[in-house]
Formats: sequence, structure tokens, C-alpha cells
Amino acid sequence: MVAPEVIKAAQSGDRDALITLLREIENHVYRTAYYILNNEQDAMDAAQEALIRIYTKINSYEEKAQFKTWVQRIVTNLCIDKFRRAKPTVSIEQHDLSFTDHKTVEDEVMSSYIAQDIRDAIYKLPEHHRSVVVLRYLQDFSYNEIAESLDLPINTVKSYLFRARQQLQTILREYKKPSGDAVRG
Repeated sequence: MVAPEVIKAAQSGDRDALITLLREIENHVYRTAYYILNNEQDAMDAAQEALIRIYTKINSYEEKAQFKTWVQRIVTNLCIDKFRRAKPTVSIEQHDLSFTDHKTVEDEVMSSYIAQDIRDAIYKLPEHHRSVVVLRYLQDFSYNEIAESLDLPINTVKSYLFRARQQLQTILREYKKPSGDAVRG
């Protein structure tokens, strides 16, 4: 993620190092926020707030934890707080489709539906399950990194992931069931 010397330089007041650090993590921060909040605008707001918090709190980072787990803890906690107080909204951009040369229109539409079904299913999970799913499967964190980021025992992380996978299977099975003559979309 970020080189240790860049982190140290940022902590010692090197403005260029701090800007480099923030630029290196901004996509990871946004992606986590998006998958937790399931809304582009809310994710952008949360990511910006997280980057500001990282900017102002960089000196509180200690090397006891990996930098990426420290960052993820900040982002996840902000998103959970935002999720708790948010009212559901819909982003128009979520419904845009972009087509590539190697796929047919039908392939793109089906891929879009599948991706949206997965995002919707993740969003339906309880927030503690959603957080571990996002960190494990979308951010590729290890069990230990998730436990560290969320300040949970590793067995709790494993339990949450197990239950979340079961819930996702149930939710996604519901999407597959034909509902009479209804046409998807």
C-alpha cells in the first residue's frame, strides 16, 4: 500500500509525503466506503471525511498495526456511523451502463444485473457482517487484518464471515427465483 518511509515523512511534517500518502490510499478508501454504504455520493462524502481524518490524525498512527488496517478502521467506523444516521438514497450513476467491444449488449446487461444483485445483497447484511465481507472479499484483507481493523477477536471475524456467507446465499437465491411472469429490470 504505502511505503513506510512515506508514512514516517508524513508524520514528521513533510507536506509532499502526506499528499503522496493520501493519493495512494484514496481509491482504497473510496472503494471500502462505497461497498459499505452502497451509494456513490455517500461514499464520496465518507471517503473525503476519512482522508481528512487521516490527514489530521497521521501522528497518532503507531506501527503496532499495519497502516492499511489503521486506515480501514477509520473508514469503516465513519461508514458505520454514516450508515446508522443515513436515509436511503439512489444514485443515478449506478444505473449507467458502459459497453466494451468484446461483450455483447446482453452480456453487459446481465453482468450489470449480477453486480447490482451482489451489491444489494451485501447492503442487506447487518452492518457488522457487511464490514467483514467488504474487508475480506473486496479489500482482500486477511482474517488478522480484519480483526485488527475492526478491533474484534479473530474467531468473531470468522463467525461473522461464516454467517454473512450464509445470509448472502439466502439473499441471492431469492433473486434467482422466478416470480411468475415478471420480467427482470
